[in-house]
Amino acid sequence: MTDTVLDILSWVLLTLGGISVLIGGIGALRLPDLYTRMHAASVTDSIGAILVIGGIMLQAGLSLATIKLAAILLFLLLTSPTASNALAAAARLAGNKPGIDTTTDKDGAS
Repeated sequence: MTDTVLDILSWVLLTLGGISVLIGGIGALRLPDLYTRMHAASVTDSIGAILVIGGIMLQAGLSLATIKLAAILLFLLLTSPTASNALAAAARLAGNKPGIDTTTDKDGAS
């Protein structure tokens, strides 16, 4: 009974993580400027990683693999927002201002 509940919960987490990553990928392709695309990618990276690695941890049970997955998750949650912040700061220093659509040329064509 407990194994069945853990399997169902892990598959729910894995499915939600996959859907989150898919939506974030679509958002990164469809959103208009660098900062909104970066926001979609970074939020997806955090939420998707939590859900997918959490589902894998439930599948692995209490083992050394679970401890390694927890360490990977901790590393991802520490480095991903830092990398996004550094990317946004670099884009701002390069002159890319928020709210300006950079996907169109001077004639207005995409």
